[in-house]
Amino acid sequence: MRRANLPLFFFTVGLAALALWVVWPQKPENYLPPILPWPGNPGIHIKVGPWEFHRQGFRLGLDLQGGTNLVYQADLSQVDPQDREAAMNALVHTIERRVNAFGVTEAMVQRLGNDRVAVQLPGVRDIEEAKRLIGQTAQLVFKERTYDPAGNPTDKDIGLTGADLRRAYPCTDELGRPAVCLEFNERGTKIWAEVTTRLAGRPDAAVAIFLDNELLTAPVVRTPILQGRTIIEGNFSLDSARLLATQLNSGALPVPVKVIRQEDVGATLGADSVRKSLIAGTLGILAVMVFMAGYYRFPGLVADAALVIYALVVLAIFKLIPVTLTLAGIAGFILSVGMAVDANILIFERMREELRAGRTLGAALEAGFNRAWTSIRDSNVSTLITCGILWVFASSLGTPLLQGFALTLAIGVVVSMFSAITVTRNFMRLAHELWFARPDALESPLVRFLFDVAPEVARRVTAQTWKPVGR
Repeated sequence: MRRANLPLFFFTVGLAALALWVVWPQKPENYLPPILPWPGNPGIHIKVGPWEFHRQGFRLGLDLQGGTNLVYQADLSQVDPQDREAAMNALVHTIERRVNAFGVTEAMVQRLGNDRVAVQLPGVRDIEEAKRLIGQTAQLVFKERTYDPAGNPTDKDIGLTGADLRRAYPCTDELGRPAVCLEFNERGTKIWAEVTTRLAGRPDAAVAIFLDNELLTAPVVRTPILQGRTIIEGNFSLDSARLLATQLNSGALPVPVKVIRQEDVGATLGADSVRKSLIAGTLGILAVMVFMAGYYRFPGLVADAALVIYALVVLAIFKLIPVTLTLAGIAGFILSVGMAVDANILIFERMREELRAGRTLGAALEAGFNRAWTSIRDSNVSTLITCGILWVFASSLGTPLLQGFALTLAIGVVVSMFSAITVTRNFMRLAHELWFARPDALESPLVRFLFDVAPEVARRVTAQTWKPVGR
């Protein structure tokens, strides 16, 4: 049995070490006592070809990090009833594309009911900037401009708009000033080549570029541009060039929207909540570990080790997915810690019953896990079903806090089954093989103390299993 247990033991230890590395903070001095120069975690950065994966810290919700919360209502009056579902999905997708392209990290865009969309932008404290980013539609139009002898311009539509763009991105002009570079699609490239060829070298003509009916620039065409690329120069800052490129790439919103609720969530309250939650969670876990070690003795110590591994793995999953942590989500995690301990309690109580019935340590160990598994499975499956119902209910009502609670609790319950049945069982088996496998192990007062076995029970078990040589 030892050969079978050792690989699983080393796998568990390796998994715990990996999880510890994942959850290790960037600034450990903020959480750990300054007795050592704790190294910081630079984050996870993986790139394989075009695929990239980056993780820095935990994703915090608005109640912990602060930011802007906006709720939009869509005007679906001009949309056919059978097309409204598709229009709302397109609206959510467009808003997601805008906030992601603008670089708002950890943003959450969520549909609420039939005609509303909630947008949470952690770290964005300027509500007007957020509204401008999401709601403004950038209408880009190119026109052929000619001047009469008096210098008065006349603009002619050439059929080239922002819809003919392949992509737009911030760049710099020849003088290093912020600008926006454009690449046209096949149709746009053809029109652009025709117009620039016709206007090249003409001092009385130019290409006028309008954004939302306002003239951005009207450059003179020196040479034909056949590659389907151009640059918009103007009085741009780095942020405004990036914002314009984002709006051009995302296109117009599929339906009109209006803001019906807006709020600025303070980060000071969030920082205080994080600190208090960490203290409460740490004290709670330590109290549970002290109770387990004091009441169940050696099995309790094993359960404490499994609980530490459980917490590391769950937090690593939260960081890697990533799960948006809110106060409700942290509450779900702390509750799942209690459920993980509850599984160990069921196992150890069953082991005690088997020992009192006269079984050896090894037999009581296996029987305790096997007979407690049914109760653990049924309890956890019931909790997972409840989490699923709560998730669906919260999604329909648009309550992200309840969703966070359901998600963190469900992840914790799933990992707790692995922790109790696999980690604790493996550690107990290995300890039994290394130290308690002798048939007369219960003759030792230390062993009886570690497993809380009465002397008369130990004598009965030893008499049944141990026969000295020569008798």
